[in-house]
Amino acid sequence: AVEAGRTPGPRICEGDCAVLKREDVFKAVPVLPRPATVRKIIFEKQWFYLDNAIGHIYGTTFEVTSSGNLQPKQDVEETTTETKEAGTDNRNIVDDGKSQKLTHDDIKALKDKGIKGQEIVQQLIENSTTFRDKTEFAQDKYIKKKKKKYEAVITIVRPSTRILSTMYYAREPGKINHLRYDTLAQMLTLGNVRAGNKMVVMETCAGLVLGAMMERMGGYGSIIQMYPGGGPVRAATSCFGFPKLFFDNLHEFPLSKVESLLSGTFSTETLPSEPEDGSLVGEESNGLADGKQTSLQETEEESTTEAAMEINQTEEQETMDINAEDVEFKENKEKENKENVREKQRKQWERRKKLIETAALLREKNADGLIVASKFHPTPLLLSLLEFVAPSRPFVVYCQYKEPLLECYTKLRERGGVINLKLSESWLRNYQVLPDRSHPKLTMSGGGGYLLSGITVVLDKSKSDSSDSEALKMEEPSSKRCKVQDLHC
Repeated sequence: AVEAGRTPGPRICEGDCAVLKREDVFKAVPVLPRPATVRKIIFEKQWFYLDNAIGHIYGTTFEVTSSGNLQPKQDVEETTTETKEAGTDNRNIVDDGKSQKLTHDDIKALKDKGIKGQEIVQQLIENSTTFRDKTEFAQDKYIKKKKKKYEAVITIVRPSTRILSTMYYAREPGKINHLRYDTLAQMLTLGNVRAGNKMVVMETCAGLVLGAMMERMGGYGSIIQMYPGGGPVRAATSCFGFPKLFFDNLHEFPLSKVESLLSGTFSTETLPSEPEDGSLVGEESNGLADGKQTSLQETEEESTTEAAMEINQTEEQETMDINAEDVEFKENKEKENKENVREKQRKQWERRKKLIETAALLREKNADGLIVASKFHPTPLLLSLLEFVAPSRPFVVYCQYKEPLLECYTKLRERGGVINLKLSESWLRNYQVLPDRSHPKLTMSGGGGYLLSGITVVLDKSKSDSSDSEALKMEEPSSKRCKVQDLHC
């Protein structure tokens, strides 16, 4: 029951991006009504439509009917728990394939009759000759297995960083560089990602890290995304379903122009002026006039030939109609071409305008944090992007392997300008928590990657030589330093 004065959660709306959940399996899908061309969702060997889910609260569990519709599942109290019989051990149970009286055809006939999965599971229990001889734990395991197979039940949840990172890590870990959700959480914490910050991010994780930062910042502050290639990839970011307000302060800048920006030689091509309607309209009018002149000439020539050949008036009218249709087709095609050119110029102008604005933000060199999680080598990326971060600000670098971060750690120590350097490995173990059966799960992740974190400080280049010599002295053993000092004395 909902408490008094407490509002229910958000509801599923048309156009949302929702996540389907069944056991530990997730899938992100758009919530769209059934159009004229039927839109079918296939998930865990089930097909259904999302029409009936619109308007329900996120987190609702639905049953899939035989016609592919969704119905909210009603909780049914189990009445057989009191008279449940169980054996003492499973040693005398033989798996010979003859313990189940129901055949595959019988189960298919039950499904065709429209019997729900819970009733089918009850029929399987009643027709099993070895069910009562199993222990209580084995019976629960048997029921859970059969429910997963025959109960067509799904849950629609709202996308979040944890759910989407779990989904990508289980389904397509290569797309996110095997970034586990606990490692992502540590990145957000070590990078001090919060509302109002000005963050720089370089990631090739399908936009998952960017979406996690946008979710934590809540639309406040600004994010500058550095991207390789022709444009940024934000497939996972679109799954979050952020409002348009969140993208107003999201900027992008290509990695290919970072060196020129740092050296002061960055310059964009001359911005094309916004397409003026007058000039294009004049061109269109000229084209139309030419078309009209040619059409008039064609009609005059046709009329003379028709007069010479004594063609009747009906055939002449048909040829006039055909020519008029050709002229209209040419006019429409010319208009479409002009509109496409104008739209292309407008998009190009907006793209270059945003590029100049982003370059101005980077020139300020006052970013509040830097996060790097890419498939490229982190050393050159970090050394160049640290120039845009203000002093006393955190930075975090993720890599699936340890060796690139070790090289990056060494280069940062030689360069200076950073303190509190830490190289850590994420470790996670899942536990099964059940009465009298709580233990670590047998399957667990082999590794969650490595993180290199630190804090920027002001780099004094005039004292770099002296600091290097002091660092070498500090690295010498204490006994050797004492001997050197005694010799000087």
